[in-house]
Amino acid sequence: MSASWKLSRRHFLRGLGASIALPSLDVMAAAKTSAAAAPPTRVAFFFVPNGVNMPKWRPAKTGANYDLSPTLAPLASLKNDFMVLSGLTHDKSRANDDGAGDHARSGGVFLTGAQPLKSEGAEIRAGQSVDQLAAEHFASQTRFPSLELGTETGRPYGKCDSGYSCGYSNNISWKDETTPMAKLVNPREVFERLFANEIGQEVDARQAQRRRYRKSILDFVLADAKDLEHRVSQNDKQKLDEYLTSIREIELRVDRAEQSGSEHDDLIRGFAAPAGTPDSAEEHLRLLGDMIVLAFQTDVTRVCSLMFGNAGSNRAYREIGVREGHHSLSHHQDRPEKLHHIAEINRFHVEQLAYILQRLKSVKEGDGNLLDHSMIVYGSAISDGNRHNHDDLPVLLAGRGGGALLPGRHLAYAQDTPMCNLFNSMLDIAGVPVDLFGDSTGRLRNLGV
Repeated sequence: MSASWKLSRRHFLRGLGASIALPSLDVMAAAKTSAAAAPPTRVAFFFVPNGVNMPKWRPAKTGANYDLSPTLAPLASLKNDFMVLSGLTHDKSRANDDGAGDHARSGGVFLTGAQPLKSEGAEIRAGQSVDQLAAEHFASQTRFPSLELGTETGRPYGKCDSGYSCGYSNNISWKDETTPMAKLVNPREVFERLFANEIGQEVDARQAQRRRYRKSILDFVLADAKDLEHRVSQNDKQKLDEYLTSIREIELRVDRAEQSGSEHDDLIRGFAAPAGTPDSAEEHLRLLGDMIVLAFQTDVTRVCSLMFGNAGSNRAYREIGVREGHHSLSHHQDRPEKLHHIAEINRFHVEQLAYILQRLKSVKEGDGNLLDHSMIVYGSAISDGNRHNHDDLPVLLAGRGGGALLPGRHLAYAQDTPMCNLFNSMLDIAGVPVDLFGDSTGRLRNLGV
C-alpha cells in the first residue's frame, strides 16, 4: 500500500446497478485529522405494540446491582450495554378529552410527543418525530437521511382505531406534523435500497437480470473490490472480506425469504405483510436488524426506526406457541393464561432485540464497537395493554452514545416524567441543536457518568 494513498470515508464499490458503501477501514482513519477521527453517533428507535406484562418486565431493584426480570433475561450477556428506564410517560398518548383510540395514539405519539388529531375527515396531524429531527441534522453527511423499517404493512389513510387515521397506527416516524414517513417492510426492498445505485423500474430490471444469470450483487462490484484489496493493508483486507461475506449471507437469506414466504391470506397469517417476507417473525426482524447494522457500519445513515409491529397489531406468534392475536391477548382482564402469552410475546421480542444489539456489538469501530457509538431506544407508548395506560412505560436505552451514557443500570424516574426528556438528552448527545422537544420539560437526569 502506498503511504500517500488515501481513501475517503464515502468511498463506494461500484458496478453495473450496484453501489456498496464501505465500512470504516484503517486507511480511512489515516486520511483524517485527529479531530475528525471519532466515530459518529447513531440513533435508532424500536417500537413494540400493545404494551407488555409489566410484572414480568420491571426489575425489582434499581441501580447497577439490579436483577434482570424474566422478560429481560435474554439480554443477560448485554447487561452492561443497556439501561432500563422506568417511570417515563407519554401524556399526549392519553385521551385528553379525545375519547378512545389508545393504540393509534401510542403510534402517533411514540417519537413525536404530540397529541394526534382525531378527525372525522382525512386530515392527520401529529408532530415532527425525534428521528426526523436528527435526520435533518445528519442529512448532508450520509447517503440517506434515515431508514424506516417495519414488519407489517398498513395504509396511511382510513380509520383504524376509534376514529383515528391508520397513519397513526402504521407509522412512528414523521417528517413534519402532517407527513408520516412510509416504512419498508419487504427485506428485498431494504437490501436494494442499501446496495443498488438505481431507482424504480431500473432496480427491478437489474434485480431480474441478477436472478436470470444467478448473480449476486457482489458480482457487479467484484473488479472494484479486487482493485481495492491490492491497495490496502492486510488488516483492511480482512475487514473488507468479512464485510462482503456478511452482505452475501444477508442476500442469500433475502433470497430464501422470497422463495419460502407465505402466500396465505392475511387473516390466516394474523397480520399484514407483503409476499416475499419471511413466514418467521424471528427471521423477519433479524433480517431487518442485520441491515440496520450494515447501514450504521457503512455510515450510509445514522438514523433508523423499526416497528416490531403496527400499533394495535393482532399478529399471532404461532412459532412460539401463541395462536391468539397479540392485540386480543393484551386485553387480558388479568386472566393468567393471557398474561402468560403476553409475557411470551414480550420475551420473544426482547430476544430479537438481543440479537440486533449483539450484532452491533460484534462490529469493531475505533476504540470500541458499533453499539458503543449508538443510542438505541426500545419500548412502547402503552404500559399495560388491558388498562391502556401511558405512564411508567417499558423503555430500554442501549449503547453508550460515544461515551456519554453509562449503561448497566435500572433508573427509576418520578411519576409522569416526560418520555420526551429522554429524547432531549439524546439529541444533545448526538449534537442536534434543540431547546425543548415535544412535551418535554427538560433533560433526563443521571444518564451519563
